[in-house]
Amino acid sequence: MTGKTDETLGYEQARDELIEVVRRLEAGGTTLEESLALWERGEELAKVCRTWLEGARRRLDAALAEERDDTGAEGADGGE
Repeated sequence: MTGKTDETLGYEQARDELIEVVRRLEAGGTTLEESLALWERGEELAKVCRTWLEGARRRLDAALAEERDDTGAEGADGGE
């Protein structure tokens, strides 16, 4: 695993590490302790990914709202 703190992980890094964690869990062959540690790391990584995706969603929503406001203001006088 990367050893980076969750605050410094980018989305792609967290996603790639999460994929590796899932692969290792699915492959089996780990002790219960190792499996639990992998599961916990996977949960942390999933949270990092969710945070990045939620931030991206907020940015997209803001950009779309701004675009609607811009086009809505122009079309307000020419209503249907």
